Amino acid sequence: MLYFELPLTITWKLQNAAAWAVTLHQRSQTLAYAPFPNYLEEETKVLSRAAEKMETSMRDLKGKHQKHKRMLSLNDLLSSEVVFVVSNISGCVPEMLPPKCQNNSATNKYRSITGACNNREHPTWGASNTALARWLPPVYEDELSQPRGWNLGFLHNGFPLPSVREVTRKIIEVSNEAVTEDELYSDLITVWGQYIDHDLAFTPQSENQLSFQGAINCQMTCANQNPCFPIQVFPNDTFSARMDCIPFYRSKPACTTGQQGLLGNLSVINPRQQMNIATSFLDASTVYGSTAAAENKLRNLTSEGGLLRINLLHFDKGLEYLPFVDQVPSPCAQDPKEDKAERIECFMAGDTRSSEVLSLAALHTLWLREHNRLAKSLKELNPHWTSERVYQETRKMVGALHQIITIRDYIPKIIGPDAFEQYIGPYQGYDPTINPTVTNVFSTAAFRFAHAAIHPLVKRLNAQYKEDPTLPNLYLHEVFFTPWRLIKEGGLDPLLRGTLTTAAKLQVQNQLLNEELTQKLFVLSNNASLDLSSLDLQRGRDHGLPGYNDWREFCDLPRLRTEQELMTAIENKTMVQRIMELYKSPNNIDVWLGGIVENIHPDARTGPLFACIIGKQMKALRDGDRFWWENINIFTDAQRQELGKYSLSRLICDNTGLTEAPLDPFLLGKFPKDFVSCANLPSINLGPWRENCNLVLQSKRNMRTSSSILVIHSCHKRYKLPGQKQLSCTKGKWNSELPSCQDASLF
Repeated sequence: MLYFELPLTITWKLQNAAAWAVTLHQRSQTLAYAPFPNYLEEETKVLSRAAEKMETSMRDLKGKHQKHKRMLSLNDLLSSEVVFVVSNISGCVPEMLPPKCQNNSATNKYRSITGACNNREHPTWGASNTALARWLPPVYEDELSQPRGWNLGFLHNGFPLPSVREVTRKIIEVSNEAVTEDELYSDLITVWGQYIDHDLAFTPQSENQLSFQGAINCQMTCANQNPCFPIQVFPNDTFSARMDCIPFYRSKPACTTGQQGLLGNLSVINPRQQMNIATSFLDASTVYGSTAAAENKLRNLTSEGGLLRINLLHFDKGLEYLPFVDQVPSPCAQDPKEDKAERIECFMAGDTRSSEVLSLAALHTLWLREHNRLAKSLKELNPHWTSERVYQETRKMVGALHQIITIRDYIPKIIGPDAFEQYIGPYQGYDPTINPTVTNVFSTAAFRFAHAAIHPLVKRLNAQYKEDPTLPNLYLHEVFFTPWRLIKEGGLDPLLRGTLTTAAKLQVQNQLLNEELTQKLFVLSNNASLDLSSLDLQRGRDHGLPGYNDWREFCDLPRLRTEQELMTAIENKTMVQRIMELYKSPNNIDVWLGGIVENIHPDARTGPLFACIIGKQMKALRDGDRFWWENINIFTDAQRQELGKYSLSRLICDNTGLTEAPLDPFLLGKFPKDFVSCANLPSINLGPWRENCNLVLQSKRNMRTSSSILVIHSCHKRYKLPGQKQLSCTKGKWNSELPSCQDASLF
């Protein structure tokens, strides 16, 4: 914390502003926060640290005010001068300055790695390291930052909120055997949802602050004290034998939020907002990262072909694996049968959660291979392209393919064709008035619907799509952070065969999250098992999400005021009775819970509320993205036609040993009757990406003699011709290599 004597008057403060600044700076250096997780790149670390420093400083100021309340007024304490000094010294002000947007050939053709300047009038819309958007104001118990359920005895609509762990145990949790399999969709649809969720949002959590006086260790306390918001555990709970409560770290605040009286207006409340350290766009940031530092780590900057780095120690039957992270030893689990000296580290990808489960790591690996495959083909097609040009063109293509698979093939299956038409509809072009920033309710609740559709088993199959005793089925907890299983247990092919032919778990009202997720969830930041369901509910409260009924009203759905009305949206009577027993009022129901228990339309995999939120978000992501693949300024007509041929099956065929695949891999099929030869699956013809150098290189003047030819070359105005422009040919030989025109914007 910051320790200094409070000035007694505003005049004193103004006269000693410089001294205050020095004191604050010195004190801030003592805030030796616990090391940030290594997945946070430097840009994110700086901004996160600034936000937490400011929060800690302002909390300390309020504490000092309580101590000196007879001497000072609130207006004295929170004057704009003081707040500005605190925000400036903490680092919030410099970090929140808007980026300067350049307008040139490169910025018109290629999106920035951070997502900044996609919208030139609003350059931070959709950018990484900015606050999640709000469609409804947050609901905090102090109207500022305290989550729902923070204060013991605080009543909501006349009743206290139930503990999230009790909601899990009495409503959500089921055994691993309680699985109704989806008759329509394969497990790949769940895996793709997780992968795309990681492309759109990542909210970092606060850390223990153990190195300064009064700090709280969230592993050692069951009290609600920032940054800790622990989950209550009851005596008859299975967790009670191991812990008194489940540790929970609040999400990091965005700079200057969660404060009152900023910018000199003491009546203004600026509620706490949460950061998104990923870009909001469907832009394959899972492949390339969301910061310049991450991107540079992932690229093979020594190659001439715009390639991504690969693993140089291990290969999958000649195909690439993701590189390992730089941190050694990394926290990923190791093969218990192997010598401890032989380690398989966590994988490194554009998103640091790539090693979370095996199927997710497999998708990340496929896209690494696809980038390098496409880059090599484009370089062969256009040998005059620089490495940077090849990389950017490939990145643009891969981002487009992510958009196509998600909006064309995935989202209509999730929200249903009717909701897709209602909320998304056909593409009408880029709209710069639409804010594409990912919303808090989407990332914290609606797009977590699939947590109730996660199968407890992971299957791996041999080349005949049969179970293999050397590759047994695994329970989910056995594949958390275990990249060694990919490298040592058959590579991608067996895992993908299992994913393609295993049914997804159906989201049924009395079969929500299985015990693999509610009893055995493993995360790297915690030494013990956790409960995903309780974490989801607590995270929604941490983020100040309004309740289920408020969001129904937002989506023009009727509010549900009684148990009888609830049954019109949740047909399971026992489920409704349990919800009312715990929450007492329908207005208190957490939005994530209400969303996952709603009746699901037969043509969808979500209820009407989450279909609305997901649909609205996807439309904003599409229409508010200047680089959306269908925008006529991004690809040519011929290129868009070729991109439209692509499929997730083509990705698998081109980057694994599989020679057959379903036409639509999200649909559940049986091998071999529902599979087709990879040779018969449509593929992209890269011809429209060929740059015809004969059109670029022009002969301005030809002078023939009996013995030689003299040619002076030039390029179209947007190209640059490095090297010698005048060449002569004598006796059939040129005096120098023919020049190649190169894109001037990349110099």
